Amino acid sequence: MTMPFAPYVMRDSLVKFGATDYTLQVTSVVLTPDQATQTIKTLKPAGIYNDVDSATWTLSINGPQDHQDAVGLARYLNDNAGDKVVVTFEPVAGGVSGEITVTLKNVAFGGEQGAWATFSVDLPGEGQPVFTDPE
Repeated sequence: MTMPFAPYVMRDSLVKFGATDYTLQVTSVVLTPDQATQTIKTLKPAGIYNDVDSATWTLSINGPQDHQDAVGLARYLNDNAGDKVVVTFEPVAGGVSGEITVTLKNVAFGGEQGAWATFSVDLPGEGQPVFTDPE
């Protein structure tokens, strides 16, 4: 049996911090697991044992800076660093969503002459994300 497959291009997404939609201020979002594997090998060739640890998740976000308006995402992150907030991400708006509580961190302020001022931040997740199919 062939499984259905529907790849997508990230073009019309949704990114919310709490109830606030910041999609227009984000150029990329990736929710990435880090899952360590521990291996022990004994003195016999068949004596190889593996254990896979629980995943920890990181929400990586890139976007343009807007420190002029107090409502910009970069400003929000700097003003609220250390706080925890629920982030909802839909790679295709109205499609499958991922939701995770993250700890906010500070982002860059400024940049290179003649270029867009941007930021990049990795926000540590708390627990596992919840993935939900659209209704």
